[in-house]
Amino acid sequence: SKLTSLGQLEMTWRSRLHFHPLLVRILHKSRLRYYGKPEKKLDMPYQAYFEVADGSGMMSMVLWNSLCPEWYNSLKVGTVLLLEQYAIKTSYPFKTQPTPGDSQMKRFATIEISLNVRDPPTKISIIPEEMVKPEWGLPEVKYRFITRSELDDLPHNHSCDIIGLVTFVGRAERARKREHGEDFWLYRWAHAIDGTSDQPFILELFATSQPDVFENIHPMTYLVCTQMRVVRDLSENPSSTIYLTTSNESQIFITGWHKGQPYTKDTKVKNFIQWTKTQNEADQMKKTVIGGYYPFPRPPNSFLKY
Repeated sequence: SKLTSLGQLEMTWRSRLHFHPLLVRILHKSRLRYYGKPEKKLDMPYQAYFEVADGSGMMSMVLWNSLCPEWYNSLKVGTVLLLEQYAIKTSYPFKTQPTPGDSQMKRFATIEISLNVRDPPTKISIIPEEMVKPEWGLPEVKYRFITRSELDDLPHNHSCDIIGLVTFVGRAERARKREHGEDFWLYRWAHAIDGTSDQPFILELFATSQPDVFENIHPMTYLVCTQMRVVRDLSENPSSTIYLTTSNESQIFITGWHKGQPYTKDTKVKNFIQWTKTQNEADQMKKTVIGGYYPFPRPPNSFLKY
């Protein structure tokens, strides 16, 4: 059928009511957002953002309401989609922006693709990877993997991806979203090593929309975290409290979930796998810890400093 591109959409969307089908690849995926309120009678008040791209650039795609439980888990980073009967809206200005792995990619930020059950009823088709043709010109998923030895030189809020061997995982903790609100964020601390430094990655992992992964992070698993943000305590000693925290677009993967993921082709991931083959499993097991209370960043040594 006749296809359109994201670039053509941006130029012509105001003058059209119906749009030709789109062929895109998912590059980023946000956590699922619940926006239900007691006074509003919506059956499925869910929303999820995806960043999708074709040969012309990258644009946001929003999955609404009952399409979320139906499609959210099937739409993975790297998945190729054929979209028909979608709507185009002006972009929501306050949403978070993932950092693209390819800094040269053009971003269409003024509009977004809206997928709904009606008005119009969107048709989503997943194209299996073996049927994707090179002549479609779809970009590959690119990552920004760093090693632990590179972390100390990175600025506050820098976006990166990491892979490591888990040596510590804390219990799940809760923090209030708002001071007097009823809602909580769920998070846990973890340490992961990659052989490039004596220090581990210190990771603050908030529960993304992957409960099956979040609950099963164990010592000795290979952990991949994407779209992490560097956090530095710029006030005191900057090097002592550097850690990584999840963002709205972070994805977490553990042993058993890596097969077929686009990052398995990344050079730094391959280097890490080579390093793990040189390690003695029993020696590493002795150094692992699970559970317990983990105060971080650590309070000062004396009450005077506190």
